[in-house]
Amino acid sequence: MIIVIDKEKKAELPFSRGILTRSITSAGVDVGIAYSIATEVMKEFTNMKKKEVTKDEIRELTYKKLLEYGLKEEAKKYLFWRRLKKMKFPMIILIGGATGVGKSTISTELAFRLGMRTIIGTDTVREVMRKIVARDLIPAIHTSSFLAWKEIKNVPKGISPLIYGFETQVKHVAVGINAVIERSYTEGFNTIIEGIHLVPGYIKLNDRSFMYMIVVKDKESLKARFYERTRYSLRPAEYYLKNLDEIMEIQEFLIEKAKEHRIPIIENVELEKTVNTIMERLMEEVLERLKERGIDIWH
Repeated sequence: MIIVIDKEKKAELPFSRGILTRSITSAGVDVGIAYSIATEVMKEFTNMKKKEVTKDEIRELTYKKLLEYGLKEEAKKYLFWRRLKKMKFPMIILIGGATGVGKSTISTELAFRLGMRTIIGTDTVREVMRKIVARDLIPAIHTSSFLAWKEIKNVPKGISPLIYGFETQVKHVAVGINAVIERSYTEGFNTIIEGIHLVPGYIKLNDRSFMYMIVVKDKESLKARFYERTRYSLRPAEYYLKNLDEIMEIQEFLIEKAKEHRIPIIENVELEKTVNTIMERLMEEVLERLKERGIDIWH
């Protein structure tokens, strides 16, 4: 058994190919190739008759293996994420988008690649608020985002009832979301928050938060996703399909708000590509913010 020595935490843990594989996938490397590289790293340490290794030794050998595979760009990204982790730069990643676009799946994959343990759905925040606040006080939070308009009695003229109802719900749920963001920032937690209520303009961003708006191309793409969701969801696809037009209208509203507040809009066609795009944008934004602070991560 190879033991990994963590000098900072003064801890000793068994070498894990799974953990190393996750680290390598953060650079956009296919999980199969990442696992092969992790296996080679372990074999090389074994051949060297190493009983103990440091995290720096693992990082250096992994970087070397990535270059041997011809993955020059991925090797650079791997080095970036390892150095960022060593710097203890906490991040709050916000994944917004309409119902059914794949926010939860994307967030789970991001959490795996980045080694982040906390994922919070805005529907969970809304559910907590529903248990605390009576329906008579704030009726808009007691129903689905695309049905909230039915709870509103006096909709101003010239405004879409659907969007007015949705914004009303968002306005209330955003209070809880912003509290979560503030808590994560104060405590230095790595957190991923995902959900339809992450509407630019209502969410208070800070220098550690990074927001992305996920969209689908058209109604047919969204319809296919709802049928796919029935494999692991108790709610039938028909519940969403009969409100497909409303969901697409909310997506258009979210796109407008994202453009207005310069939030990156990412079309989710294929999970791997979408996550890689987010990781690349995230890397660029982190580098830019570190640069503003006079920090050069490469030195």
